[in-house]
Amino acid sequence: MNPNDRKIFGTLFFSVFAAVMGVGIVVPLLPVYAHNLGAGGIYIGLIFGAFSLSRIFFLPYFGRRSDKRGRKPFIITGLFGYAVISLAFALSTDVSTLIAIRFIQGIASAMIMPVVLAYIGDITPPGREGWIMGLFNMSMFIGLSAGPLIGGVIKDRFNLQSAFYCMGALSLAGFLLSLFFLPSTAHEPAAKKHRPSVRWKTILADRVITGLCLYRLAYTACIGIIWGFLPVFADSAFSVSASGTGILVMLGVLVSGIIQIPMGWLADRFNRKLMIIVGGIIVSFALYLFVRAQNFRDLLWCCTGFGIGGGIAMPALTAVAVMQGGRLGAMGSVMALLTTAHSMGMLLGAILAGTMMDLFTLRQAFLIGAACMSAGTILFIICTGTINLNRGQAPVPQSLPEG
Repeated sequence: MNPNDRKIFGTLFFSVFAAVMGVGIVVPLLPVYAHNLGAGGIYIGLIFGAFSLSRIFFLPYFGRRSDKRGRKPFIITGLFGYAVISLAFALSTDVSTLIAIRFIQGIASAMIMPVVLAYIGDITPPGREGWIMGLFNMSMFIGLSAGPLIGGVIKDRFNLQSAFYCMGALSLAGFLLSLFFLPSTAHEPAAKKHRPSVRWKTILADRVITGLCLYRLAYTACIGIIWGFLPVFADSAFSVSASGTGILVMLGVLVSGIIQIPMGWLADRFNRKLMIIVGGIIVSFALYLFVRAQNFRDLLWCCTGFGIGGGIAMPALTAVAVMQGGRLGAMGSVMALLTTAHSMGMLLGAILAGTMMDLFTLRQAFLIGAACMSAGTILFIICTGTINLNRGQAPVPQSLPEG
C-alpha cells in the first residue's frame, strides 16, 4: 500500500472498530432486556430479525450506489445515523419500539459495512487479499469482542441506558474520524477507475459468489442464534450474570479476531477453499456441543470452538470475495451481496431459534445452527466445484456493461 492508502485503511479500521464496539456493547443486552419486558422467543427473534430485514432490502442498493457515487458519503451518513439511533434506544420502553428502532438501525448499517469493505477492496494490492482483509476483519472482531464485556460491566455497575449512551459516543467518534480523514469522493480509488456498471445478472450467475453467499448465510445464521439466544440460555439454564454473558459472547468473537491476521497471511499462501471448508466443519461441531453443555465452562469451550472455526474461514472467504469483485469490476455490489447474505443468515437464525425455543427447548436452537452450517459448507463445495479460489486462476470474462 502507498502512504495515502495506508491512511485510508487506518481511518476505516479505527472508525469501524469504534462503531462496531459500540454495537457490541448493546447487542448482547437486548435479548435479556426484551425478555424482562415480556417478550417470548418469537419477539426476541424479531428484534434481531428487524435489523437484518432492513439490511436485506437496502444493502444491494447502497453497495451498488457506492460503485457509482463514491464510498465516503454513505460511510459518514451511516455512522452518524448510528449515533442518533443510540439515543432512541435509550428512550425506548416497549418491545414494539425496540423492533422499530432495530429496523432503522439496519438501514444505517447498510450504508456502512458493504461500502467500507468495498473501499478496503479498492486499495488492496493483488495477491495480498487474505492479509489485508484478515487485518481489517480484526477491527470488527476485536470491537465486537470488547463490546459485550464492556456492556455487561456497564449494565452491572450502572444501567442499560448508560450502555446505549456509550454506543452513541463511539459511533460519533467513528463518524468524526471518517468525516475528517477520508479523502473527498473525487479522490477515492474507485472514482479514478471509471468502470461501467456490471449487470446484477452477471454477478449473480458467478458460481463462486453464489457459494460464498450461501456459506456466509449459514455462518451468520449461527451467529444470530448465539447472539440472540445464548444470553437467554446462559441466564435461564445456568444463572450467568450479565458480565458472564458478555464474556461468553466476547470469547468467540475475540478468538476469531486474534487469529484473523495469521489466517489471512495463510490464505494468501495456502488453499483458500480448504480453509473455508475446515472452518465450516469446526463451527458445525461447536454449535452441536452447545446442545450438550452442562455448565458455564462447557459454554466457554463451545464459544472458543466457534471462534476458531470462523477465524479460519472468514479471511479466506473475504479474500476470494475481493478477488472476484475486482475481476468483475463491481466491488461494492459483490460486497453488498455478501453482506446481504450475512443479514439473511442473521434473520434466519433468529427466527428459527425463536421458533425452536417456543415449540421445543432452547437447546434445540443450537442443533438447528449446526445443521445450517453443515448445509452451507456442503453447498459451498458444490457451487465452487473444481474452481481454483487462489490468486492466479483464469480471469473472469469481461462482463457486459449495464444499460
